[in-house]
Amino acid sequence: MNEVIRIIGIDPGLRKTGWGIVESLGNSLSFVASGTITSDSKLDLASRLCQLHEGLAGALHLHQPHEAAVEKTFVNKDAAATLKLGQARGIAMLVPARAGLPVSEYAPNSVKKAVIGVGHGDKNQIKMMVDMLLPKAHYDSDDAADALAIAICHVHSRGARLLERRLAV
Repeated sequence: MNEVIRIIGIDPGLRKTGWGIVESLGNSLSFVASGTITSDSKLDLASRLCQLHEGLAGALHLHQPHEAAVEKTFVNKDAAATLKLGQARGIAMLVPARAGLPVSEYAPNSVKKAVIGVGHGDKNQIKMMVDMLLPKAHYDSDDAADALAIAICHVHSRGARLLERRLAV
């Protein structure tokens, strides 16, 4: 028997961290909530990480997801920016893990492939497909739309893993 699974997708960033929550029941997918957590760039790094932690913890407390999916960090040319993104990503993984949720990670190209069908695409294509797959979705930023895409990717990946387990038995 299928059960409703609530998943939070998280698109980590130091300036803005997007989050989006979907529910999955069999092949049915529905929008629950989304938002963007911002940190104050005038504050020190530790205080900004605290802001991200508090915002994500609040979203988890309010919406009670069962599982979490976080986008993997890509390496960019600026080492300092990559390190800061890695620290924000650590918060994105820590908060759901501390809440007892299993946390899965997905590369950006895996998210795009699951949502738009190919591993490369732009923000507008992702938003268009999120709107198609979740017609009642509303989001306040590209980061929140990306987070919904990450949650959708997890739903698809999760379904494939469950099917593999059934076939192996």
